[in-house]
Amino acid sequence: MRLIFMGTPDFAVPALHALMAAGHEIVAVYTQPPRPAGRGKAVRRSPVHEAAEAAGIEVRTPARVRRDEAEHEAFAALNADAAVVAAYGLILPKAMLDAPRMGCLNIHASLLPRWRGASPIQSSIVAGDTRSGVSIMQMDEGLDTGAVLLEEATPISLSDTASTLHDRLAEIGGRLIVRALSEQPQPVPQPEDGVTYAHMLKREDGRIDWSRSCEEIDRQIRGLTPWPGAFTMLNGVVLKIGAATPRPEIAGPVAGSALDDALTITCGTGALRIDRIQKPGRSMMDAADFVRGQAIPAGTRFD
Repeated sequence: MRLIFMGTPDFAVPALHALMAAGHEIVAVYTQPPRPAGRGKAVRRSPVHEAAEAAGIEVRTPARVRRDEAEHEAFAALNADAAVVAAYGLILPKAMLDAPRMGCLNIHASLLPRWRGASPIQSSIVAGDTRSGVSIMQMDEGLDTGAVLLEEATPISLSDTASTLHDRLAEIGGRLIVRALSEQPQPVPQPEDGVTYAHMLKREDGRIDWSRSCEEIDRQIRGLTPWPGAFTMLNGVVLKIGAATPRPEIAGPVAGSALDDALTITCGTGALRIDRIQKPGRSMMDAADFVRGQAIPAGTRFD
């Protein structure tokens, strides 16, 4: 088929590669414009931009598309059979949704209608879901409300982080979009029951509330790794927590207190043994290395 591909982050790259490997003609790739990133704020192109350019595909980077009629006309002039959208980052207006012969198909990282919105991968882990998956959806003007063509589930293990689940779902998405274009299944409207929304994540979402249970905090850490990251405060210093082990059998005094000198911290119920931790300006390190350089005696309070 003659396809337009629209995506920006790493999640979208396996789908682009899968479509090319399946023999589809990618007539153009739309992605977010290059932006400053990292500590040095150097201007960087998106992962999809890099992948498309390496493949010799035309790349378009409009900053806005919703009310740009010239962009709508240019999009329609590509005369595509379909547009495939994967975490593009811009809302498409009706003029663009309707332009391809088969419309626009979205690769969404959840089993719709659960976790519509911006952060489905992280939200599924934080909420304690036992499974996630990918839905191939016929896009409409709503927020992830379109009919579903195909879906595939995958279990969420107690060791999964947003990073590991992201990579698994990205690979599923590439495989599933190829199937959807080949089989062209009948779209099935989403049920009205079971709708949940995954909000846009902010840095403050990572702040640990030690009054919650050790299992909830563990899910927060895993669900927000690598971004925005879970963190706590010690004497006004931000400490990022990269991994921890819940210890529900342990009871302690006030939540947020160190129970020993090895970074076991009490929670609302149970305790959490910190396994990986990061100081500002430093790399993530094992907790044993951290306490060798900075003693954390029993009774130390974390905020």
